[in-house]
Formats: sequence, structure tokens, C-alpha cells
Amino acid sequence: MAPPPSANLPLGERILALAQTLQFAWFSGHLVLILCIVRYTLSYITFNSYSGWARFTYRLSFLSAALTYGIVVYKTWRARQKVGAKYPGGVVGTLSDENVQYLALALVWLLSPQYPLALLPYGIYSVFHVATYTRSNVIPTIQPNKAPAGTAAAAGAKPQGNPLADAIGSFVKSYYDSSMSVVSTLEILLWVRILFSALLFQSRSWVLLGLYTAFLRARFSQSSHVQGSFNALELRIDSLVGAQGTPPAARSAWEAIKGATRQFYAVTDLSKYTSGSSVPKKTS
Repeated sequence: MAPPPSANLPLGERILALAQTLQFAWFSGHLVLILCIVRYTLSYITFNSYSGWARFTYRLSFLSAALTYGIVVYKTWRARQKVGAKYPGGVVGTLSDENVQYLALALVWLLSPQYPLALLPYGIYSVFHVATYTRSNVIPTIQPNKAPAGTAAAAGAKPQGNPLADAIGSFVKSYYDSSMSVVSTLEILLWVRILFSALLFQSRSWVLLGLYTAFLRARFSQSSHVQGSFNALELRIDSLVGAQGTPPAARSAWEAIKGATRQFYAVTDLSKYTSGSSVPKKTS
């Protein structure tokens, strides 16, 4: 993340310099996404999720998400172009980029029927992105840290911290990992929601199920949180199915589902098709 403008500039010039960066557009996109989700939630809980404002804020949420992830993808591409580097693995390597996946998925949601649950993972990510940028760039721009006057400054003392920035940093540190686990659980629940839509033959649901399955499969390969959520789900269902009184047919069905899922995982392991080079796992 780029540093904030120089503290020696006047406040107006610091704010202008910050607002002119591509990173500020990224921050603004995440902020707009959060505000749109809040507005859509108000419509949803009052049973007006298909009103004009609700439809507008729903679509604008995913448009903002596409903008933010598009900026990250563009900056990554530009950085690679400067040094003449390419994505390892060609097209497969490009698609394995987490930001490319979320960009593509945001465009899919933008053009699909409404699935309110799809907003929540993007919203949680945006909360932490906005918090981190506010702590690292917005607060130092508005109120730069200054070293204490006197001999301590001459001795190289660290600048005084900002209480709000410290509180934001503590919040991110305390809740990031648990929030990423919530995101992974929501993404799994969303797949179940789409599956039910497909079974009811709702509009474009089967196409959406295929696309989202590919996304979730990629996330499983990259994210330890997604793997943890799947493992917890498997253990929970194992416990329920293994209870006394469970019909044998239910146990057989569950074992068949687990077998089919493991077979699907093996068949779709892209590392076998890229000279054995696996995609590095991410913790988000």
C-alpha cells in the first residue's frame, strides 16, 4: 500500500494528492459497496428488496466490487508489464489469481438475478479494506503523526500514534481471521442456496451453479479458511448421520455424496495440468 502524502504539505494539498491516486478509487469503491449493502439491507428487512432503490443499490454494490477488484488486477498486470513478467501457468495461472476470481464473480452477480446472500462476503472484505486504508492513509493524511518535540525527537524517537488508528489496527488484528472463516462459511451456504434454485429450475440457476461451483472449487484450493469450513461441515454431518436412529439409506446417501465430492476434487485438480505446479494457498 502506497504511503500517505508528505506531512509537510498543507492539508488541502494532502487531501487532493490522496484523492488523485488509483488506490483512493479502490478505497472509494469499497466504501460505496458498504453503503449500498446497508441501504439494500434496510429494503430487504422491510420486504422491499425489489423496489427501485433496492435494485439500484444491489447492482451498484457489485459494480463497485468489480471496480475495486478490477483496479487490483490492473495494478498487478501493470507491475508485471514493467518488469516483463507474465502470470505463471498462462491462462490457468491468471484464473488462479484470487482477485481475478472475485472480479469475475462480481460481474456474474451483476448480471444475474438477485441473491442477497452474495453481498455479504464482499461486504465483509470491504469492511477490512476500508479499515486498513483509513488507518494507513486517510488518518495520516488528515492528522499526520509528529515526533515529540525536544531532545527525544533528535534522538530518533518514534512519532506519536493516533488513538483512532491504533483502535482500527486492533480491530483488524482481532477479528480478521474469524471474519474470513465467516466469509468461507457464507460462500458454502451460498452454493447450497444456488443449488436449491437450480432444483426449482429458476432463471439461469443451472448456469450460475456451474460458474459458482468452479469459483468455490478454486477457493478450496487456495484458502485454508474455506478448507476449514468444509471440514467442519463434514464433521457436523458425520455426527448427525452417525447418530442412532439414522436410516441406513441416509448414511449410504451421505457416503455417496462424499465419494462423489472427492472424485470431483481429484478430476478438477488443475495442478495436474500445469506441470504439477500447484497454486499457492492463501489464508483469505
